[in-house]
Amino acid sequence: MMGPVYVITDPAAPLPVADQALAAARGGAALIQIRDKAATDEALAQLVTRLLPDLRALGAKLIVNDRAEVALKTRADGLHIGQGDGDPAALRRRLPPGLILGLSIETEDQARRIPAGVDYIGVGPVRATATKPDHAAPIGMEGLARIIAVARLPAYAIGGIKPGDAAAVKASGAVGMAVVSAITRAPDPTAATAALLAEWGAA
Repeated sequence: MMGPVYVITDPAAPLPVADQALAAARGGAALIQIRDKAATDEALAQLVTRLLPDLRALGAKLIVNDRAEVALKTRADGLHIGQGDGDPAALRRRLPPGLILGLSIETEDQARRIPAGVDYIGVGPVRATATKPDHAAPIGMEGLARIIAVARLPAYAIGGIKPGDAAAVKASGAVGMAVVSAITRAPDPTAATAALLAEWGAA
């Protein structure tokens, strides 16, 4: 359904968000999530509208973090929400068919209660990460595997995922790796994305 490298943009990284997204797509990222908690809906919608044609031309899907209105207005490829970002079942009813809905999962209990209509889950944090200081307690690779076994949905490992992790993440049952700093703060984000993709393929 979706490729193994999922890149989430970081507005605090040195490279502008648009450049991060395009570089990741050129490197082969299948999914690119535009995440900026501080941007207004209007600014985010403008950015998404500008990026959508280019990302699609490069074979990547654009996922909007948290903002359902922006995802709907821009006709983005998907929406990703956290546990506190609204009711996934209610959101699914509002979203057009074919629009991907992702949900963050941090515990086995949450994994047991995923409503119908969620297409994939982001599971973590696997490790502590500076890009999300308010994250839940790290679950490690063992916790990742347990949650994936319970959820039975396509799952991306997230939280401190870095080069060298592909084999362990794949062994957990995940369909891929969701990364922030390993790509957005890499000296060459396109090469870093391509390297992660190659590592996954070799794992």
